[in-house]
Amino acid sequence: MQGAASFRNESDFDKPQSNCGVVGVFGHKEAARLASWCLYALQHRGQESAGVASSDGRRFYKHVGMGLVADIFSNPKIFSRLQGRMAVGHNRYSTTGATMLLNAQPLVVNWHSGPIAVSHNGNFVNARSIRSELEKDGAIFQTTSDTEIVLHLLARSKQKDMIGKLREAFGKIRGAYSIVIMTRDNLYAIRDPHGFRPLCLGKKRFTHIIASESCALDLLEARYEREIEPGEILAINADGLESHFLEQKAERHACIFEFVYFSRPDSRIFNENADRARRRLGKNLALEDPVDADIVISVPDSSNTAAVGYSRRSGTKFELGLIRNHYIGRTFIQPGQSVRDFKVHVKFNPVKGVLKGRKVVVVDDSIVRGTTLRQLVKMIRKAGAKEVHVRISSPPIISPCYYGMDFPTRDELVANSMTVEEICDFLGADSLGYLSVEGLLNSVPQDRGGYCTACFTARYPVPVEQIKDKHDLDT
Repeated sequence: MQGAASFRNESDFDKPQSNCGVVGVFGHKEAARLASWCLYALQHRGQESAGVASSDGRRFYKHVGMGLVADIFSNPKIFSRLQGRMAVGHNRYSTTGATMLLNAQPLVVNWHSGPIAVSHNGNFVNARSIRSELEKDGAIFQTTSDTEIVLHLLARSKQKDMIGKLREAFGKIRGAYSIVIMTRDNLYAIRDPHGFRPLCLGKKRFTHIIASESCALDLLEARYEREIEPGEILAINADGLESHFLEQKAERHACIFEFVYFSRPDSRIFNENADRARRRLGKNLALEDPVDADIVISVPDSSNTAAVGYSRRSGTKFELGLIRNHYIGRTFIQPGQSVRDFKVHVKFNPVKGVLKGRKVVVVDDSIVRGTTLRQLVKMIRKAGAKEVHVRISSPPIISPCYYGMDFPTRDELVANSMTVEEICDFLGADSLGYLSVEGLLNSVPQDRGGYCTACFTARYPVPVEQIKDKHDLDT
């Protein structure tokens, strides 16, 4: 457990950490297997743990583990134990709660109405106060995850039917959540009224699939049906689909960082193709911060699409100047000093023939601490680049996220303590340019509602409990 926690604290090469991936499958004889395949497609949303729970209408079956999906479900015999035509799955990257097997989801418990399983992507900003009230009233928690709060609120509800219980429970919760819940005979998909996190519905013949991103549907060759609406409770059972809504109403605040970095470029989120939005980010960046250069390169893989957009709008040739090693294990031996620098060299290698003697524009999607990009700039110069100009396809990150992303604390954000000029000097670049907030918003559809830009503007659409920093949410 300690090793997993230390891996997490390395912040995965100085990038914002993705939240979680959730999936639900209804109406297939191998529902658990399909759910696990969806988790493969959603692996980028969480690498700490993964799990699947299934139901045959009488009993629940569960398999969870620490690590990657391929390792956890490597034994095909696992699926002979995960029986039933309904299943829910989860990839976890913890934003609240410790990194331990106890917190791995789906969470499965028995209550007065039978077994129930829940998988959650997001973060409850009032988790501490709700948990404190529940504990004072005698509740005993088995995990440190805020997801368990849902189970306690449902169990204590006096409403007669499940939709009423869900409305009552989520009426008390504030924050971001895209959740799938499984009972013996029903699958539920619930999305918070602001629609912070993506969640979509797909179908393959008679099978319904719920997933965080549409790339999971593509893996199953399922048809994308629609987005789960903000505030919607979608109930799926043998009689079909029923749509209900939470009583709480709110303006939409879809997380714009899903377009910048988190979601796979081949996914459709918030009713838009991530690739299309990401290309527009790069194009608008080229309009705002042009530079006289010979080539444009990306920091693979998350900024590839934005770099292509920058290249096309600027007319500067796109080249593969950095190669990323995709086969790094989670436990490779690290030296005693300069661990972060070493990890950058293990993960990236420059293409000297492309870079030598050229003026280079390096497009990246974001800067958190800046330590990784600093090493990359040094690496590119050492490979012979004549000039190195850094362009970022998002605005400066000045505030932590409390809605399901794991940014460092405010003090660790380089843009919170340095000016753009100072960051440029810190990186060792010839110039540095960020996309403006206006350019960011102009890159995404505006006719479907608003976006959360709190990490760039410090304007939080949902008030957060008084805490020193986001990690105080852990209990």
